[in-house]
Amino acid sequence: MMRRVLSPVLLLLVVVTTLFIASGALDGTPPTRADRAAQLEASIKCPSCEGLSVAQSNAPSAIAVRHEIEAAIRSGASNEEITASLIATYGPTILLAPPKHGLTAVLWLAPIVVVGASGAVFLALVRKRRRT
Repeated sequence: MMRRVLSPVLLLLVVVTTLFIASGALDGTPPTRADRAAQLEASIKCPSCEGLSVAQSNAPSAIAVRHEIEAAIRSGASNEEITASLIATYGPTILLAPPKHGLTAVLWLAPIVVVGASGAVFLALVRKRRRT
């Protein structure tokens, strides 16, 4: 019985460890200015395009936002400050991914809660069935 429970736990531990290492969380080198600019440009939506980031678009508005990002990086602003400034100027729709706080946090967490609850119900049903 213990072996049946331990195997999935070990598998989960291996998967989580692999994802953590692959994410680059252990990389010690800080990002360069170009890396920061590329990361921000990929996460900011072109103000005049449909579904494109400012990195993907050559529209004048996208070029203006790229210049704004580069100037802010040169002046020493953090990524969070740059993002906040762009949101203040263009509104929250400037982000390609919705923010992960407030009401949108519920939207991000809901699938995780549903999957977890479904797994718990499934395990409870399996254990009940084994007992009978």
